[in-house]
Amino acid sequence: MLKTQTKHFSDLSAKEFHDILQLRINVFIVEQNCPYEEIDGRDLKSFHLFTSNETGKVVGVTRILPQNISYSEVSIGRVASDSNQRGKGIGQEIMIKSIEFIHSEFGNVPIRISAQKYLLKFYESLGFVSTGKEYLEDDIPHVEMLRENSEF
Repeated sequence: MLKTQTKHFSDLSAKEFHDILQLRINVFIVEQNCPYEEIDGRDLKSFHLFTSNETGKVVGVTRILPQNISYSEVSIGRVASDSNQRGKGIGQEIMIKSIEFIHSEFGNVPIRISAQKYLLKFYESLGFVSTGKEYLEDDIPHVEMLRENSEF
């Protein structure tokens, strides 16, 4: 049984933030062999959606950034799932819950993301559309995508 919570950084416990960072570092730095500055100051201004399994281990995360932090729109970033959970729909579940949270917190607003290019079809299935802006971020191909509203 998975449990999902969304909290502003100021409401996270030290353990919750530790577990969120641990998963993000395992996925983005260790798995993808991509050293980058994980602590960028944006976590302090963000909401964090995290899903835990029955033992309390964090197995999925997203970071929801209000307008004018990464983009002029609300954005979702640092989308990650535990390697043992992949293929079970957790990525889709945490993205849907993130979009629903944005709708309830910010209203029916556009959402911008920076997606790893190999996940283009996944994000398109959630209503995101490529803006045509493609770039390398930490030597990984990315594409900027926009979802015109946060309503399903």
